Amino acid sequence: MVRHPPARYHLRARDLIDARYAEPLAAPQLARAAPLSPAHFSRQFRHAFGETPHQYLLTRRLERATALLRSTDRPVIEICFMVGLRSVGSFTSSFTRVYGSSPAAYRAAHPPAADRARIPTCMLAAYSRPRSSSFGEDGSAAPA
Repeated sequence: MVRHPPARYHLRARDLIDARYAEPLAAPQLARAAPLSPAHFSRQFRHAFGETPHQYLLTRRLERATALLRSTDRPVIEICFMVGLRSVGSFTSSFTRVYGSSPAAYRAAHPPAADRARIPTCMLAAYSRPRSSSFGEDGSAAPA
């Protein structure tokens, strides 16, 4: 199958998915962004990008979930809802199918870099202290 460059309206719909992946998005809503009927839009989108709008949306959601699993300690259920999915079971099975492990196992295998970096406590304390100049409310009284 020969793929043609996506038309501008396909790009608008894809940009809508990228920007609003956490919101409930349905084919009719996406089709309105690319003034086409939902069925024609889905066929054209698949022809342009190699996957259906629903598959593309799920891919974006799962990519965002992996980033959140690597960079936060939020519970898996919260991440599921944050990326726009409504069923933890479906999230877990989709995630496992795509990444080969459950979200919890993925998180355990990909800890944040901060967990691997060894920074001395004295350095953390020194850099986390507020600067003394930020404490002066009126700026006229200097500490003695």
